[in-house]
Amino acid sequence: MNLLTVLLSLLPVLSGPDARLQVAFEDTAGQLRYTVAYDGKTLVAPSLLGLQTNEVDYTRLECVSVDTQEGRDTYVLDRIKASHIDHAALCAVLHCQNPDGRKLDIEWHLTANDAAFRYVIPREGETGSVRVLAEASAFRFPEGTTGFLTPQSDAMIGWKRSKPSYEEHYTLDAPLDRRSQYGHGYTFPCLFRVGGDGWVLVSETGVDSRYCASHLSDYDAAEGYTIAFPMPEENNGNGTVEPAFSLPGATPWRTITVGADLAPIVETTIAFDVVTPRYETTRSYRYGKSSWSWIVWQDASMNQADQVAYIDLAAAMGWPYILIDAGWDQEFGHAGMEELVRYARSKGVDVFLWYSSSGWWNDIVQSPVNVMCDPLARKPEMRWMESIGVKGVKVDFFGGDKQETMRLYEAILSDADDHGLMCIFHGATLPRGWERMYPNYVGSEAVLASENMVFGQNHCDLEAMHAALHPFLRNTVGCMEFGGVFLNKRLNRANGAPGPGGRVFGTQRRTTDAAELAVAVLYQNPIQNFALTPNNLTDAPAVAIDFMKQVPTTWDETRLIDGYPGRYIVLARRQGATWYVAAINAGDEPVKLDVKAVEARLGGTARVLSTGKDGLQAAPAPKKPLSIAQNDGAVLVINL
Repeated sequence: MNLLTVLLSLLPVLSGPDARLQVAFEDTAGQLRYTVAYDGKTLVAPSLLGLQTNEVDYTRLECVSVDTQEGRDTYVLDRIKASHIDHAALCAVLHCQNPDGRKLDIEWHLTANDAAFRYVIPREGETGSVRVLAEASAFRFPEGTTGFLTPQSDAMIGWKRSKPSYEEHYTLDAPLDRRSQYGHGYTFPCLFRVGGDGWVLVSETGVDSRYCASHLSDYDAAEGYTIAFPMPEENNGNGTVEPAFSLPGATPWRTITVGADLAPIVETTIAFDVVTPRYETTRSYRYGKSSWSWIVWQDASMNQADQVAYIDLAAAMGWPYILIDAGWDQEFGHAGMEELVRYARSKGVDVFLWYSSSGWWNDIVQSPVNVMCDPLARKPEMRWMESIGVKGVKVDFFGGDKQETMRLYEAILSDADDHGLMCIFHGATLPRGWERMYPNYVGSEAVLASENMVFGQNHCDLEAMHAALHPFLRNTVGCMEFGGVFLNKRLNRANGAPGPGGRVFGTQRRTTDAAELAVAVLYQNPIQNFALTPNNLTDAPAVAIDFMKQVPTTWDETRLIDGYPGRYIVLARRQGATWYVAAINAGDEPVKLDVKAVEARLGGTARVLSTGKDGLQAAPAPKKPLSIAQNDGAVLVINL
């Protein structure tokens, strides 16, 4: 037996750059499994690797050799939680074969707190393409682990049969043996607390037109969670469930982020580390804040006077954009929109326009329809938008997670970049590394977002909980177009003023103004469509308006100070020489925020926006810790 055989009979152990993270492998009855440990504690129990294609069964694998290479992960990206990424990484390739000698490589990318893997299928013989029928990739957890999970919904349900759209409620700290709400498993990302040993975030990245988007299955006591493909019913039954690609080819990356505490979960950049741009751009894109009439004033605001009022609001706030939502084509037509865009640009405001994705996969009637799904209609429409100075599109109501829909996302992005248009996606899937893959991509909803607060009081009641949850989950892996920061007390046009018969209409905000300002920092998206209304210029506290004029939408660094998912969070984001520290409390007990300790940790001197006896106030850092009550928050602005 030679040395190589001896080493591989033991199977490799891969270590992250500081050796705290380790991935070990074992062969059990011809099946290859991996284990993830951190500081010597098992956080992912032995879990299967492999996949099944229409040509070859790779579910039984033997590792025959391993290549490793140490290096640095270094790049600049201006649309995520940190602008300059530079950290050590270990890249490894497990060269495997099945019992018939058919080869499969499993690539691994390890940083201090992340382990990502994908399958690379070579071309052997004449076969030049492959369909992936299923993945055996699994994620098992030690006994006592709990999950923070949101279910994958049924297909073809919800508004105009437009689900799944990643807009379901989360269960928090739930046992893993609980069946998901719809029986289809759980949407990425998925967060797990492994008792007192640590935390694990599981997701995927690098999904493009060459694969479908995936999710986790329901939990199986023997094998844990496995990778689940879309449901046949998605896209109204159109398109295949199984992805297909040419050979040689690779699957997307499965990502695992671990830590003894939650900081590595919140701060991870693994979704972007392992992907590369799909195309280069010749365009220069500008990010920033935007006004948006629909979120509070709703469909009735699609008229000349109201859109002018929101253009004027953006101009008064110094914001670069307005989002003009559904129905503009019927109200204004192309000629009227050209006039409105000219007015906006005369005020220093640029325009995003809403479109339905449309097609044959739902029943949406909000217009414009049947443009973005059809390249013969989409291309001239985008030429027209470029010619009048429109800067971006918001495309809504997509059809699911099949490869067919991934191709549509990529086609819209590629065509839009040709015409200098940025893209926001709504009623959409989770972005999976798209900030680095597509230079004009600027955010997706893929969350139970702010519109639900207008539709139902229960969503207002849960606003603080969601704000204390999404920085640990949805927003960890990609930009989140939430549309937050309400300064109206009632989420309607009257802002609480009595209507006919003396009735007060509209859902009621439960959070303080300080908590709403915190949301502007807690939620990360380079284009922020905020929920301010024109009346807020005179009826909201001046300190709130001043803050909303100044708060950035792009960040150089992000750090978790403290928190627990769904209960409370204290999060710091830096742009240049200024830190913005946001806190919000959703729990029953007050949260103590020691401003002096935060100053000592980050440097500089804080200006504090918090709730005083007379409402929102701005003051220097107090000597005693702030006490933040339920549904309250605070923001620290620290100049270095």
